[in-house]
Amino acid sequence: MSRGVPLLLAALLGLGAAANGMFMLISPANWYFAVPGVTNTGPFNQHFVRDIGLIFLLVAMAMLTGIARPAARLSLWSAAALWLSGHALFHFWEVAVGICGTGALAQDFPAVTLPAILTTALALWAWRDTGRERCRPNSAEDARAAQG
Repeated sequence: MSRGVPLLLAALLGLGAAANGMFMLISPANWYFAVPGVTNTGPFNQHFVRDIGLIFLLVAMAMLTGIARPAARLSLWSAAALWLSGHALFHFWEVAVGICGTGALAQDFPAVTLPAILTTALALWAWRDTGRERCRPNSAEDARAAQG
């Protein structure tokens, strides 16, 4: 796969996380009432919404920095994938214990589960890509040294 596709996907996920995080920080009440299903999870808590907004900004920074810094990509994208996957699993747990109905999973999928899946796939791609880079000579001099 071309590197352009994963990098574009990372950019889209990073920009989406940044937009969501900024919305949560700037206007937590509007975010709470605008996002479908959120009002079913409990009463509005401005502090909590802003805390999670900060996490989304960190995820955005990890995704976008990983595009610009290939050497840090694997660790940054893996950290983002871990948080997003934990967040998605928490939503599954809420359904499993009866806090939310099964319809919540379908409603949450585009904004919760899908980003977790895609970011995990990007972290796996970065892991594979990092392994390939280690196997490639960096210059003609390195190639000669490897042969000799």
